[in-house]
Amino acid sequence: MTAIILVGIPASGKSTFCRQWFFFTHVRVSLDMLKTRHRERLLVEACLAARQPYVVDNTNASAKERARFIGPAKASGFRVVGYYLGTTVEEALEHNRQRHGRDRIPDKGVVGVAGRLELPTLDEGFDGVWHARVDGEGGFVVEEWREDLSGPL
Repeated sequence: MTAIILVGIPASGKSTFCRQWFFFTHVRVSLDMLKTRHRERLLVEACLAARQPYVVDNTNASAKERARFIGPAKASGFRVVGYYLGTTVEEALEHNRQRHGRDRIPDKGVVGVAGRLELPTLDEGFDGVWHARVDGEGGFVVEEWREDLSGPL
């Protein structure tokens, strides 16, 4: 059983990565979709109780935000893996400009999350951390986490 926690600024490719890599194997937990923390917590609890793999598709920008998911998953015997979607603020803003309607968020939202982003670490309780980045051809390059892969923000 694996709990996946995606980490990255808005418009970094988290939801696309989630669809490409985990659509057929994990339940998607997304605050954008569920709308409230209460619903989010209920879905995570259901996955834990059912021993169902899941992926948390949120920005999860701080260690404190990620701890809400890591602690319960570890306590339930899940392996917890983080994927940092590395991108620059400029790249995310450009991607965000291509969005329409409710999918597009204000630029200050992208910049604000980037300003408080804490890179994931194994010390938080992750069993593994990976770095994913858009490959320019509609896919992703995924590499095991190394400090030099974090990239500029």
